[in-house]
Amino acid sequence: MSALLPVDDAIARLGGMITPLGTEQVPLAQANGRVLAHDVVAQRTQPPFDNSAMDGYAVRAADVATVPIRLQVIGEAPAGGTYNGILRDGQAVRIFTGGPLPAGADAIVIQEDTNRDGTTVEILESSAVGRHVRRAGLDFSQGDVCLKAGERLTPYSIALAAAANVPTLTVYRQPKVAFFATGNELVLPGEVPGPNQIVSSNSAGIAAFIHAHGGIPIDLGIARDTLDSIKDTAARAHDADLLLTLGGASVGDHDLVQPALTEMGLKVDFWKIAMRPGKPLMFGDIKGQPFLGLPGNPVSALVCAILFLSSTMARLSGMPALHPAHINVQVDTDLPKNGPRQDYIRARLRQDETGALIATPGSRQDSSMLSSMAAAGGLIIRAPHAGPLAARATVPLLPLKLNGI
Repeated sequence: MSALLPVDDAIARLGGMITPLGTEQVPLAQANGRVLAHDVVAQRTQPPFDNSAMDGYAVRAADVATVPIRLQVIGEAPAGGTYNGILRDGQAVRIFTGGPLPAGADAIVIQEDTNRDGTTVEILESSAVGRHVRRAGLDFSQGDVCLKAGERLTPYSIALAAAANVPTLTVYRQPKVAFFATGNELVLPGEVPGPNQIVSSNSAGIAAFIHAHGGIPIDLGIARDTLDSIKDTAARAHDADLLLTLGGASVGDHDLVQPALTEMGLKVDFWKIAMRPGKPLMFGDIKGQPFLGLPGNPVSALVCAILFLSSTMARLSGMPALHPAHINVQVDTDLPKNGPRQDYIRARLRQDETGALIATPGSRQDSSMLSSMAAAGGLIIRAPHAGPLAARATVPLLPLKLNGI
């Protein structure tokens, strides 16, 4: 029997076989969550001129070195307007946040540190040269690279692109992921299960996962446990960028995904991973179409999605295929020595009185228990053959709710 493939090796092999999709241009309003294919270069300088960071008075710092002092108010500079004169000794210009700094001024005194009396203003606090002044180009200058190709866009990076006067972005196409569940025992949510049947949960969870990771889910339904049903269902995925199956990837008499898809041209690159839950994971290629076979147990399917579906979709979207980033937390109970497979333990998270994150492993880790997965704040990672740990030891954890994995 061949050795089980380590998780990181499987992700690396998967990434090496996937080719990123083509690109398209989208307006900023449709860019959130997409992956940049080209750098974003600023089309203007921001801010384009020296301006005030506060409401107050534009002054010469030398005039307000000694306070209190009264200055003559000779005009105002609102945002979107300007004062066209030159500020001279003993003068001030009323200025508002974003207003252009008048010629001759080199500092701002905030409104709270002044008393206005008609055409004069009493300055109560000194202000140094450059105080509360935003210099032209403080944020970026025309021609600067504001965003790098390969970044996944966020509301914050989209705002930056808008400020750079870039109205459309070149992004990788969203992966179309076609998937289907397998099993005579499955019925759809809302249907009445017959004797010995259960409600299919994997498809709903995987569809949400695909959508959350920037893909387009294509639900092909449920294939029954026959070669013909599996092949007929898989054939409807011909336009997808990735074919995904849920269940039927193990070694039982009714696990027919591999033989059925082999008849359609499947070439398996790897099968069976040294992990728990999720050992019977399969990856390969069907005549140029990437294929990923997830286990049928609900928690196994979701954990494998976190590790392998996200990596596959990232690579299709022009990003590297990597093990999701972990954080370090403290575990609040003893952990026994781990076995030969990398373990992903569902755990609740809480903060202690110091703000530190504390992980509480679920008392039962059965791969059918979705309630513990839904309640989990993260997955404690236990390396193969890791030694026992005492309570309050530091452990790596994949966060499930802190960053939306």
